[in-house]
Parts: sequence; C-alpha cells; structure tokens
Amino acid sequence: MIGYLIRRLAGIALTLLVICAVTFTIFYLLPSDPAQAFCGKDCTPDRVAEVRRQMGLNAPLIVQFGRYVLAIFAGRTMGTGSYAVHCDFPCFGYSFQTGLPVWNMITDRLSVSISLAIGSAVLWLGMGLLTGVVSALRKNSWVDRTLMIGTIGAAAMPVYFTAMLLLYFFCAQTNLIPYPRYVDFTADPLAWSQNMLLPWLTLALATAAMYARMTRSSVIETLGEPFVRTARAKGLRERRVVSKHGLRPALTPVVTMLGMDLGGLLAGAVITEQLFGLPGVGKLFADALHKSDQPVVMGVTLVASFFIVTSNLVVDVLYAWIDPRARLS
Repeated sequence: MIGYLIRRLAGIALTLLVICAVTFTIFYLLPSDPAQAFCGKDCTPDRVAEVRRQMGLNAPLIVQFGRYVLAIFAGRTMGTGSYAVHCDFPCFGYSFQTGLPVWNMITDRLSVSISLAIGSAVLWLGMGLLTGVVSALRKNSWVDRTLMIGTIGAAAMPVYFTAMLLLYFFCAQTNLIPYPRYVDFTADPLAWSQNMLLPWLTLALATAAMYARMTRSSVIETLGEPFVRTARAKGLRERRVVSKHGLRPALTPVVTMLGMDLGGLLAGAVITEQLFGLPGVGKLFADALHKSDQPVVMGVTLVASFFIVTSNLVVDVLYAWIDPRARLS
C-alpha cells in the first residue's frame, strides 16, 4: 500500500506541474501585457517598461516559470528597491485589479464553495441512491419508469433554468425562503442553511439524476450475480441480501463519480455561484476572467486542479484498500 501511495503521489505532483506549465504558458503568451494590466491604462511606456522589469517579465519564459513554481512552495520577493514586496508561502502572485495576494483572495472565498459543494453532494447522493435503489428493486414497473423519466427531465434542464424556477416558486410566489444571500455558518447556522438551500437544490437536482441511473444499473447487475443468488438460497432476508450483498458492491462506480464531482465543486460552481450571488471561488474565477486578471485565474486554476487530482487519489486509495488488485495498476 505504501509503494502504491508513493506512486500515486508522484503522479499527482507531475500532473500538477504539467497543468501549471500549460496554464502559465497560455496566460503569459497572450497578447495582453501583464505589466500594462498591473500598471493601468494611464501609464507611460517608460513606466510600463519599469514595471515589466520589476515584475521579472523581461526574463526568459522558463526562468519566469521556475520563479513562479518556486514561489508557490517558498514564497518570493517581487520587485526591487523601494518597490520590493514579499509574497509569503504559498505565493500565487498579486491581483492586477485589487493588488491583494491571490492566495488570500481564494482562501477568503473557499468556505463558500466548500459549503455549496458538501451540502449539494449530501442532497444529490441521498436522492440519487434512494431513487436508483427503488427503481432497481421495482425494475420495469410503473414506479421504475416514472422515476427514470423524472430523473431524465431533471438532468435535461440547464442549471440556470432550474435556479430560476426555484427562485420563482420559493421566493417570488410563496415567500417560503428569502432570496439567497450568503451568511457565514459561524455567524448564524440557521440563516446559513436557509440561504444555501436553493443553491444546494439547484446542483442536486441536476446531478442526482446521473447517480440514480448509475445506481439503478449497478444494483440490477449486482443482484444478478451468483453470490447474491447463493445468499438468497441460504434463506437470508431480502432486505439483508439487498443491503449487504447487493448494494455495497454496486456503490463502487458511485464512489468514483462522487470523488470527481466533489473535487470539481470544491473549486467552485461558476454558474450557480453567479446566479445566486454567492461570493465563492467560482464567482471569483468568473470575475477575474472577465477582467483578464491573470494571476487570479491561474491561482484558481491550480487550486481547482489540486482538488480534482486529490479527490481522485482518495478514490484510488479506497479502491486499493478494498481491492488489492488495484495496487498493481
């Protein structure tokens, strides 16, 4: 297991390095000038050249990349002389628009994205598993067909359309829930949950459909395996056969999909955060992309990549623990 984990960690480090290199190259080879963006539109050409020198943009691209990667792990002093500014570990640079450290901007909004990701994941996992298991146990019945048609309809609706429907019904028509505005959990847990409910439902309704269909197909396939027929032949109750022998093996593909989806959501759900005005990482990324704030876009991209590859590592380790054959791959 230790050797397997070391190989996986090495693979993650290489993956993140490649993503960092590709992202860095793309954004620093664009026609836009980072020095001009940092200095502002009213800067003279001489001042832009001075800013470019202070930012180290006159160095070869490979040198700039090396400094960027080293700064992530060891910090960096940016600029020279009276303009020198020390960027603490982990250093992703400073925003061109606000002048704030990119890492601080991301961490300030990370709690919002984590709240959105975990809450919606709990909802879609519960709804998806329940719907999938019921459909599998009632295969080809009217219950099965009704649930599957409903899941297809939910998956077919765009996220923004689902959000508008929920806002119209719960906020505009019935006034059951106030219009969402983010409240920190530590300040008021009840208000936090009330304001996060519609964003959770928006993501859960779209995602639960995929989990329901995957759970249904996996449970149906597992219940047809010889070991399940053997368990029934031994006289075990159907509930025990389904829960212990049928459901647990069928959850393997669900765990895989959950790890990937949750890893992506931890980096921010751009559309949902934009629609509900949640100050999360996804909204930060969208605003930075609109304003061509390159350091912020790069920082969010790397953090998102870290969450995704780390979640995949967790899934792989769970597989290796459950099935030793996975350690050989």
